[in-house]
Formats: sequence, C-alpha cells, structure tokens
Amino acid sequence: MSFKSKLKNLDYVHISRGCYAISIALTIIGVICLSIFGLNYSVDFKAGSNVDISLTETVTKEQIEPILQELGIAEGTHVTPGADRITIRFTKVLDEDQDHQLKNEILKLDSEASFEVNTVDPEMARELARNAMLAVLWSCLGIIVYVSIRFEWRFAVAAVVSLLHDAFMVVALFSIFRLEVDLTFIIAVLTIIGYSINDTIVIFDRIRENLRFSKLKTREDLITIVNKSVSQTIMRSLYTALTVFIAALFLLLLGGASIKMFSLAMVIGLLFGAYSSIFIASPLWFVLKSRQKNKPAKAS
Repeated sequence: MSFKSKLKNLDYVHISRGCYAISIALTIIGVICLSIFGLNYSVDFKAGSNVDISLTETVTKEQIEPILQELGIAEGTHVTPGADRITIRFTKVLDEDQDHQLKNEILKLDSEASFEVNTVDPEMARELARNAMLAVLWSCLGIIVYVSIRFEWRFAVAAVVSLLHDAFMVVALFSIFRLEVDLTFIIAVLTIIGYSINDTIVIFDRIRENLRFSKLKTREDLITIVNKSVSQTIMRSLYTALTVFIAALFLLLLGGASIKMFSLAMVIGLLFGAYSSIFIASPLWFVLKSRQKNKPAKAS
C-alpha cells in the first residue's frame, strides 16, 4: 500500500487522543518555562539601544569588548558577530556622547564601517508589546466571528483552539531555547495563524459538504464523516504546508540575520500548523458535535 493510501485509511479521530496528550504535555512544559524564564525580548520590546555595524574589514568580538569596557558601557551588553557585520545590543539607551564615541572607536578598526542605531525608550517598548498582544487577540476574535457566521460556533471554537495551540507552541519553544523575540517574530506568529486557519477551514468545508449528504444516527457516523473529510483533504494540506515550509527553511539557512528569527518561527509554526489542522481541529469539532448528538431531545 502506498504512503498516500495509508494516509487516506487512517483513523484520525482515534489517533487524535494521543495527539491531545502530547499537546497538553507540551503546553504544560511551555507554561512552566514561560513562568520561570519568560521571553528573551529584543530591543524592540524593551528599553535599550541596538547598534548594527556593517563592516568592510574583519573585526572580531574580542576587539569590540575592550572598547565597550573603556567607554564604560559594557554592562548588560551582548555582542553578536557575523560574516560582514556585528550587532551590539545595550540594555540601556546610549546618549549622544556615548554613541559618538563608540562610532569613532569602531571607525579606527574599520574606516569604512557604516552604522544603524535603533533606540527604544521604556514607554515605546511597553506600547509595542501591548500592540503585539492586541494584534493576536483581534485576529483571533475576527476568526471566531467569521467562522461562526460562515459555519457554526463549534467550528469556530475548534479553529481558534487549533491556531492558539500553534502560536503558543512557537512562543513556548522560543522561551525554552532562549531565542530572541523581536517584531519580525510577531509578524511570523500572525502569518502562522493565517496559514493554520486556511488549512483548518479547508477541512471544515469538506466536513460541512459531507454532512449534507449523510444521515447521522450514531457517534460512529460522525467519526466516519471526520475521517473521510480529513483523508480527502490531507494531501492538499500537506502539499501547501510543505511548499511554504521549503521557502521558510531556505530563508532560515540563506537569509540575513535580520529575518533569522522570523524564518525560524515560520518553520516551527508551519509544522505545528499542519499537525493541528489534521489532529487537533477536526477531532475537537467531533467532540463538540458528538456531545450535541448525545443530548436527549426536549419534550415538545
């Protein structure tokens, strides 16, 4: 039997029980890590200065650190070297004199170096973090309203649980491995939500179509509908996810440092998105729908 045939004959509702256990375990681990470690925010979300230096000559981290010590700005500083650039992140905002002195010292090492300085004050950092959370919440609310109108509330609940699962898994992994969270990360999370809901809606639309031509009498009839609908759309979902995954992977491997976290978040999110659309969203709708079927009819 071919791989494609095996996928079409799987009992997705039964397999989802194990997937729920895995997702719950990962969620608990993620909550614990977020509670203990939090997120490793970039300068975009906390006060400080970020200095990007484009180089024409070789300048090492070891050459930069003594300069920072001499200028008295080494405390809480993180230096990230690259092939033709160095990024220096300060937890405090550099004043005009410190900025000028730093540039002069770097120019002694590379006279053609160019600088890009990004500074975020505490109020701006708080506002960016607040707006990022609001963007995710408003997008989820919009999806709930749209799916409830277009389908029914059970589809909406299952879809939102699925996409929040994907977003949280990415956030949790960034917390566990202390990866930097910047504005491009938020863009990646919103993009992941978009791809996740797209795959989920495709499966839900097939479930709705199959429901029109089926007479549901037992719980097993619902299981058959869900398994049939997922098997009919699974290759389309996998091909879509794989196509975007390949693009995101090459962006991660070959792209610049400025989009590295965006690409990594996309790679992780696309994997979880394909997984949740198949093994979380549709089986969760089945659970909600089966409870309705099991309710006793009201007396007329």
